[in-house]
Formats: sequence, structure tokens, C-alpha cells
Amino acid sequence: MQKARIKLTSTDADKLENVCDDIVDISKKLGTTISGPIPLPTKKIKVTTRRSPCGSGRESYETWEIRLHKKIIDMQADPKALHLIMKTSVPKEVNIEMELME
Repeated sequence: MQKARIKLTSTDADKLENVCDDIVDISKKLGTTISGPIPLPTKKIKVTTRRSPCGSGRESYETWEIRLHKKIIDMQADPKALHLIMKTSVPKEVNIEMELME
């Protein structure tokens, strides 16, 4: 049987966890096998910018950081389960990629 790999990425960990719980609930209701959600390392992106063009020294710099949380879910590629997963409401902060594997 084919497997489906679902990759979830978000900047908000709570919303990502809610989407993962929804996918696990759908899988349990339909009785498909599932492994995950497997957390991947959080990617931290730091950007340093100048506050003003005429400043001098360290006080004139600001550092911004964004954290990308990632999770992977592997499950059986049951058409009914995948259809229900595609119909679930997903916040705009969460990005979902689905890929079918042999």
C-alpha cells in the first residue's frame, strides 16, 4: 500500500499542534496506520538591521528573529482519509505539503 507523507511548517507552534491533532483524529477514526507527528528541529532565522542611518555603535542595531516549527506525519494513503485531511480548516500560518510515496 502507498504511504502519504505530510509535512507541516508553521511560525506558531500552538496552531501547528492543533492541525496535527486533527490529522491524527481523522486517521484514528478511519483506522489507518499512522506514525508521527515527528518533530523536526526548529529553524531560527535572525535578521540584524540598522535603526537609523546616522547611528554609531551597537545601540543602532536591532535583531529580529522568526522561528519555523516543522513536523512530519506518515500514514497510509487511504483516499477517504486524504480527502478529509484536505477538507479540514487550516490557519494561514500553517503550511501543509502532501506527498505520495511507494
